[in-house]
Amino acid sequence: MIAEKMKPYVKNNSAIRMMFEEGKRLRAIYGPENVFDFSLGNPSVPAPDCVRQAIIDLVNEEEPTILHGYMSNAGFEDVRQTIAESLNRRFGTSFAAKNLIMTVGAASGLNVAFKTILNPGEEVIVFAPYFLEYGAYVRNYDGKLVEISPDTATFQPNLKEFEEKVTPKTRAVIVNTPHNPTGVVYSEETIKKLAEILEAKQKEFGTVIYLISDEPYRELAYDGVQVPYLTKYYANTIVGYSYSKSLSLPGERIGYLVIPDEADGSEELIAAAAIANRTIGCVNAPSLIQKVIAKCVDAEVDVAAYDKNRLALYNGLKDLGFECIKPQGAFYLFVKSPVADEKAFCEAGKKYNILMVPGSSFACPGYVRLAYCVSYETIMNSLPQFAKLAEEFGLK
Repeated sequence: MIAEKMKPYVKNNSAIRMMFEEGKRLRAIYGPENVFDFSLGNPSVPAPDCVRQAIIDLVNEEEPTILHGYMSNAGFEDVRQTIAESLNRRFGTSFAAKNLIMTVGAASGLNVAFKTILNPGEEVIVFAPYFLEYGAYVRNYDGKLVEISPDTATFQPNLKEFEEKVTPKTRAVIVNTPHNPTGVVYSEETIKKLAEILEAKQKEFGTVIYLISDEPYRELAYDGVQVPYLTKYYANTIVGYSYSKSLSLPGERIGYLVIPDEADGSEELIAAAAIANRTIGCVNAPSLIQKVIAKCVDAEVDVAAYDKNRLALYNGLKDLGFECIKPQGAFYLFVKSPVADEKAFCEAGKKYNILMVPGSSFACPGYVRLAYCVSYETIMNSLPQFAKLAEEFGLK
């Protein structure tokens, strides 16, 4: 009764969402305070006060037919110009309204980008571990996903293997920094080497390869770590952004694409992306929340709250004998499973009402992801349960 393309998605429904649903079931049984759900990257920090005030002001003051009406498929021009100017102030870029397409979150933005640039059979390279729905987005447009195996020592991209796997069919490369699921920030050195490889391969094959920078966690960086803005390093970069994490608005589904003038065929790309925004069924990004973003464009995320959680969970688990890399950004901890089958480890965690996502959901088995965008109390209350789990597996 369903399309053949949908059958594998139904069979392999997102482990993240399945754990989230399991969390709801356990909370109903044991009470919310006794369930330690680290499954979903759902921000626990409320949206800044300016968001609420902006909604009130807009509803009270804006002409309703404009506030709730259609606009260009690319989004309100004044909103796009306001965001462009903010980016220019922060990163020394030179974007204008025309370089931005407002999208229904980062996921929709990636789909718009792939619909715009991908022909059937063309390849998109990803670095494992990666957000597994990248594969679904690429397959939506009959592209082929090519995985680069993880460097589990640093979780920086494996550039040697990457260079070997770029082919004449390579159309795009996805990078995600700060990174889900590891929390790693790709260094400027890494980005420069990646750009050099892409430049050389474009010249070798006579093709255009787009670097797609998926940036929903850009503002979540710790210890003074700088997150490079990729358009400065490689002309054929398309940036996808979401306000889901930076302004704690995941349910509002608002983000944008940046297509710089320097990108090959930028005018045609921008025009096609606006049309793609319509033809994938979004039509345009939600009107009210676009206007809200314009009023809150320079609002800052409460990084300190996530940093407090990061240190508490990282130090707590390390003290219990678990192995994990210290995250530099985002709000995830990628922990090595004490047994090869990390799904068995996740099942064991359920006995202590600890919900984790297996690393195989990110093409990196042997690890689990913990989303620490929960309350600080949840983290502190979970540590005695993690101690029982560590004891079960013979850790410290």
